[in-house]
Amino acid sequence: MKALAAVGALVAALVHTQAPPVSRLQVVAREYSFGFSRIHLDAGTAVIEMDNFGQDPHDLRVQRIGAKHIAGLGTIAPGGRGDLTVKLVPGRYSFWCSLANHRQLGMHAVLIVTR
Repeated sequence: MKALAAVGALVAALVHTQAPPVSRLQVVAREYSFGFSRIHLDAGTAVIEMDNFGQDPHDLRVQRIGAKHIAGLGTIAPGGRGDLTVKLVPGRYSFWCSLANHRQLGMHAVLIVTR
């Protein structure tokens, strides 16, 4: 009976220590736009995958609107991809390409993070 109680306690401990699920977002870069696989994410850890389907190099910058910190990926060559893992809190996030005048040409978008 003690062994059964110990197994039950171990299972309960494992259930409470599991990490929350990771959200995923695919960002497709082209000249001169970003396409998102979704426009809403839940707060928490997120993996943002950028795929460059364009003919020019592109990068990715991410900033919660109203915050100072900017996360980002370096330059991704045409046909390339990169992953960025970030912790997102609720809010609106601005995404843009910081190369040359790509942002001014329309390479920007907004993601909404809830909960």
